Amino acid sequence: MDEIRPSSGAGAHLGLASIFPPGLQAIYGQCRRLYPDQANPLQVTAIVKYWLGGPDPLDYISMYRNLGCPGQDVPEHWHYVSLGLSDLYGDNRVHEFTGQEGPSGFGFELTFRLKREAGETAPPTWPAELMQGLARYVFQSENTFCSGDHISWHSPLDNSESRIQHMLLTEDPQMQPVQTPFGHVSFLQIVGVCTEELQAAQQWNGQGILDLLREVHIAGGPWLITDMRRGETIFEIDPHLQERVDKGIETDGSNLSGVSAKCAWDDLSRPPEDEDDSRSICIGSQPRRLSDKDTEQIREALRKGLEINSKSVLPPISSQRHSHDRPQQSVGHFQTQQISRSRKDSLESESSAAIVPHELVRTRQLESVHLKFNQESGTLLPLCLRGRLLHGRHFTYKSINGDTAITFVSTGVEGAFATEEHPYAAHGPWLQILLTEEFVEQMLADVRDLSTREMSKLPKEYSWPDKKLKISVLPDTVFDSPLQ
Repeated sequence: MDEIRPSSGAGAHLGLASIFPPGLQAIYGQCRRLYPDQANPLQVTAIVKYWLGGPDPLDYISMYRNLGCPGQDVPEHWHYVSLGLSDLYGDNRVHEFTGQEGPSGFGFELTFRLKREAGETAPPTWPAELMQGLARYVFQSENTFCSGDHISWHSPLDNSESRIQHMLLTEDPQMQPVQTPFGHVSFLQIVGVCTEELQAAQQWNGQGILDLLREVHIAGGPWLITDMRRGETIFEIDPHLQERVDKGIETDGSNLSGVSAKCAWDDLSRPPEDEDDSRSICIGSQPRRLSDKDTEQIREALRKGLEINSKSVLPPISSQRHSHDRPQQSVGHFQTQQISRSRKDSLESESSAAIVPHELVRTRQLESVHLKFNQESGTLLPLCLRGRLLHGRHFTYKSINGDTAITFVSTGVEGAFATEEHPYAAHGPWLQILLTEEFVEQMLADVRDLSTREMSKLPKEYSWPDKKLKISVLPDTVFDSPLQ
């Protein structure tokens, strides 16, 4: 449970600076630069800190009143700043200290700008719980955020009737990156968007949609301020913007390199009782865990994606936990408030099976596979095929319910273990599927009904017997695991 209180005013009492953690002081210093007259902002603070067993990873969320910038038509708003995704303490109580040269903790903090309503004298506190929910997702999944990422939330951010039900992430326009004694910290701003804007970001790219939002003052403006009362999408406000998105998709394809999702796969080549079968298959049963190196390679595929004008290469296996060199791409995070509050870390859970050493997991060529996706993941298949594979790229689905991963690759992608001779290959629970351009075109024609969110009744089945490939789109309930 959180409480609201004035902050300690650590920045205003330099004589007390030594008793406050250096990481916290560094972020306070950045806030004092912007708000010199608000040394004691209201804060939402976790009553029981995360490092003492509490449920909320963020120690504090500071809330400031920002007067905006009339010259740029930026309205007055509330500015929220998280403290806890970066390393505040440097003593390993929350984050492992790895030195000053790298990222501090996860390397970023979250911010949010909410339009101030007429007559409001204090900031609403619901954004603090929203930020805690996102922080739980980061801590539990170790999937870090970067500018351009999108988050599917599927609920009004303030639990009202608002159309603002999803989020994009971008650099905060005022909060500059800071160097702390425990590493560097950047500030990622949450931007509330409508469903149609989220879908456009998925089909094209998050940065492109953020640029369009900056151009429409009532939809965000230059500082991308969220207005929960906004009743129209940018495409309803200015229909010509859809033409720019369509042109961008045609020219650039999609830079969405992967999503965390509900998915699974079956190896139909062998009977299930084969103990040597290292697939991660049966929904509701315990999947074999990925090795640390395989997990990192999939995370790199999700993080780094592909530069639009460079040759497509799957990232090599790396032991580095973080990667902040992620140009021209975005990652999708399928997340809900309920999931973020309760889901256990599928990669670190003590209930998971022992890690299979990388050297002991052999790559297997499969003859026939069955892919399973929930509805939201299924609607992204046309994007995967048209926006990624036809542009010579790859696309990864990483399961939120276990260690299963499915990566589609085109024939131009280097570093894949799936080949044209053996298009289905598995390394533990990680499946790669190589699709030729001809097969991609055929699949696009067959799954065209997935392009709309108004999908007919589930389940839906698609089958290509000559390719020995089957895809099922199933209800969410099928993927609910008793182990989660």
